Order: sequence, then structure tokens, then C-alpha cells
Amino acid sequence: MKIPDARRRSFLVRNSKREYPHFNHSLVIAAAPARVLDAFFDPTALAVWWQTVRSVTTPRLFGSFAVEWETTDFRDEILGALGGAFHGTIVDYKPGHEFFVADAFWIPPEGDPIGPMALEVVCEPHPSKHPPAVSTLLRVSQRGYEEGERWSRYYDVIASGWEHALETLKEYLEQDAQKVETRS
Repeated sequence: MKIPDARRRSFLVRNSKREYPHFNHSLVIAAAPARVLDAFFDPTALAVWWQTVRSVTTPRLFGSFAVEWETTDFRDEILGALGGAFHGTIVDYKPGHEFFVADAFWIPPEGDPIGPMALEVVCEPHPSKHPPAVSTLLRVSQRGYEEGERWSRYYDVIASGWEHALETLKEYLEQDAQKVETRS
């Protein structure tokens, strides 16, 4: 079977030793790995922590991973209005542990798409001295490699967006965990 060009490029980005524009971020969340991973596939959770207005995220091999945000009122000088949609295909999925999205593109509200990219999310158990006994080390990586001003600006813009969203995810899951502990 021949791999389509976009999927092949996503694979090459994942397995390349060369440095391309990318986003990497890790943080520890006081919640079980399965709960953290599930938050990437739960439409209600996505709306809270990633501020999506719509999502179709299917946690399985060759499942869809598509999220949409409202168009922003402000405009970036290079990218234009932000928001739009991000979509790709899940090409690796390990329940409760990780997933990898290939052929990912950001479709802005105006202008040409940016992609292909790869998105990788890994959740590993992380020992904790405080309840819950197991926390999660969450690692998020988004990579792509085309040259150009829009591509570089895209990574500048998403870095702060991802960091804010992941901190919101942490707060959301830890508050949720505290509610469960209180009820127990």
C-alpha cells in the first residue's frame, strides 16, 4: 500500500532527527492517565479546556480528530483571524496512554490551510506523594516543517494558546478529581 504524500510527510516529521518548527510541552496533572487522555476525546471537556465549539474525535486507529473554534474578533498581522478548525487522522492509539494524529491541518477562518502536521499526546503515570496516588505526566507535541512566514508565525501563536489550554486542562481535571474525592 502506498502512503499518501501528506501521511508520509507526517510520518517523516515524527521520525526525523532534523529540527523543524514545533511545539513541545509537558506538565504533571493530578489525575489518572486514562482520565487525562479521555479529555482529548470528550466534547464537553474539549469545550471547557480548549474552548472548542464543535469536535469529532474518535479514539481509535484511523479515527477522526477534528476540533473547531469560533473566529476571533482580533486579527493576527500574518495569519488573519484566528479560530477555524484543526483536523487529522489518528494513526496510532493506545487507550489510556497515547495517540498520534497525522495528516493534520489547521484550516483558518480565512486564507490557506497550514499543514500537514503531526500531533502526539502521551500520558504516563507519575508518582505522587499526595492524593491521588498516581498523577500523569502529559506530553504534547505538534510538529510540521514547511518553510515560510505563515508557518513560523503559526508556531509562535499556538505556543501560548497550547500552554494556556493545557493549564486549563490541568485545572479542569484536578477540580474534577477533588469533587470525586469529596464525594468518596
